[in-house]
Amino acid sequence: MENQPNDLYDVTIIGGGPAGLFSAFYSGMREMKTKVIEYLPFLGGKVPYFYPEKIIRDIGGIPQISGETLTEQLVEQAMTFHPSVVLGEQCNELEQLGDGTFVLTSDNGNRHYTRTVILATGFGALKSVKLDVSNAHEFEGHNLRYSPKRLHQYKGKHVLISGGGNSAVDWANELEAIAEQVTLVYRKNDFSGIESNISKMKDSSVHVKTPYLINGLKGDGGEVTQAELKNVETGETEVLSVDEIIVNHGFEINLGKIGQWGLKMEDGGFRVNGKMETSIPGVFAVGDIADYENKLPLIAGGFNEGPIAVNNAKKHIHPDKELSHLYSTQVGACHHPNFVE
Repeated sequence: MENQPNDLYDVTIIGGGPAGLFSAFYSGMREMKTKVIEYLPFLGGKVPYFYPEKIIRDIGGIPQISGETLTEQLVEQAMTFHPSVVLGEQCNELEQLGDGTFVLTSDNGNRHYTRTVILATGFGALKSVKLDVSNAHEFEGHNLRYSPKRLHQYKGKHVLISGGGNSAVDWANELEAIAEQVTLVYRKNDFSGIESNISKMKDSSVHVKTPYLINGLKGDGGEVTQAELKNVETGETEVLSVDEIIVNHGFEINLGKIGQWGLKMEDGGFRVNGKMETSIPGVFAVGDIADYENKLPLIAGGFNEGPIAVNNAKKHIHPDKELSHLYSTQVGACHHPNFVE
């Protein structure tokens, strides 16, 4: 259905993950008419989808929090100023009208009118890189998983983890106290995760095997029972009995048609300046998809990038007005009843 003139928004945020949700909150705090469009049928992005029970420890002031709880709190915060939320839509087309207004067209034909756009898509429609073993598909969805959700299912089991980045190391540490045995294999000798987490894993009961990869799988009735491991340097192989396999080999990036909008890209992300503005004025990018020099890919980083984008979106709309930098503890900054000065 065609949008009416009163459906023109100041800011439309594409992506309902952590960076997008905090951007929506801050946009509302700046009294900007805000819309969030998320292609998944729920808010939260990859956090509740891939690791709801995973513990997150790198957000300032929060010693530890599960992905599920963080998502719940982010959604509650984002709804403070009642933004419009559209779920289950993927934005395909971007058009700029003569008056500078942007028109976003979704995969279902819906059109969204907005003065500015903030891209908070993460890496788009994420798809886990599959295990490169010929019969792996036979066990996927059974006891071979790419995005484990509930930790209790690993209690008392022998778990094999494949990968050497933050996710693989984090899962090894999380499951070490739950599973009967955790074995982690990585095709390189040096891990790419956070140093303190790697040290914790190496000092624990996790059986770390490098440089190894999973070379073959055997099972029965859709369940893996054995994994053949191969030393990539010597070619030596061994067979390991397993109850569960977790594969963390990263994600394939799929931005859909957003990647065809003509935005300057580097290293798989949209290049932005200090205003978080892309190569198209009025279109901003935050979170994982934003690329700039010395980028630090943390959720906490996205919480800073969002307000920067929002402030500069407001300046884009009102270029002749001086932009004040607002924060919630500032006297008179917020007039919402949830805020107590």
